[in-house]
Amino acid sequence: MNQLDALKQFTTVVADTGDFRQIDAFKPQDATTNPSLILKAVQKPEYQPLLTDTVNQFQGRPMDEIIDRLLVRFGCEILKRVPGRVSTEIDARLSFDASATYSRGERIIELYEAQGVHIDRVLIKVAATWEGIQAARRLEQRGIHTNLTLLFSFCQAVACGQAGVQLISPFVGRIYDWYKKSAGATWVEADNAGANDPGVKSVRQIYDHYKKFGIATEVMGASFRNVGQITALAGCDLLTISPDLLATLAASEAPIARALDPQAARGLDLPAVQYDEAQFRMALNEDAMATEKLAEGIRAFCADTVKLEQLIKAA
Repeated sequence: MNQLDALKQFTTVVADTGDFRQIDAFKPQDATTNPSLILKAVQKPEYQPLLTDTVNQFQGRPMDEIIDRLLVRFGCEILKRVPGRVSTEIDARLSFDASATYSRGERIIELYEAQGVHIDRVLIKVAATWEGIQAARRLEQRGIHTNLTLLFSFCQAVACGQAGVQLISPFVGRIYDWYKKSAGATWVEADNAGANDPGVKSVRQIYDHYKKFGIATEVMGASFRNVGQITALAGCDLLTISPDLLATLAASEAPIARALDPQAARGLDLPAVQYDEAQFRMALNEDAMATEKLAEGIRAFCADTVKLEQLIKAA
């Protein structure tokens, strides 16, 4: 059995790509997208007709609506290829506007439903700012399920659990990147690999907290840099993995053992934790890595959305 099939025994495997033609080879349950992945996909020749057709069909509509329709078009194509759900991301420029995020999430779901897609097959992807988490709380109350992304800290995860969001995406690789860069010449890769990887440790802390206290929010590790990070999280509820790392897993027959276990987590002696807004903001502020990576991630997604707008204007 290859590593990909072995991993599927413990964990729901999700494809992290906007290139829906790559999905068939790996047979994931779900798929996730983000502005950067969609931007990358639409620049490929095989996706140019999809971009052009969407722009021509909705010429003259507001730019934000055209972008949402393009994202939904990609999402619908992905849903033809996966049996589960697709995550579609809200414009990162709304990351600090709870009301606008909520309204945009409603519209994206309405666009999917107009294409005959059931509401349960879509996760609205929202940045895990305080405002994003509160918007997600409202969306969940409305029956619209959410995926809270750009999640780097324990306090973000706790607040998401309190809000009753469907799923969170802690970014393993970006946490790893920050600590490696911060350590500089003192970084020893072997000492920070596998279970000792700072990104892996972050996800384990969140997973154990959720399972210990019966929090239903799903944990989906994301943003991987190497296979070792993935195998160290075998047993996590879900893992969203790029096509190149999916291919690496599929090509290896090295053994994989379950690393995260809900029963073991329930037996841990952990303190109950909750955050109100002031406590959340202070906890996030005290975490330099999470503060920097959250801001950096929002900026990057905003920049790629602007580039996508430019491609739309030129189409």
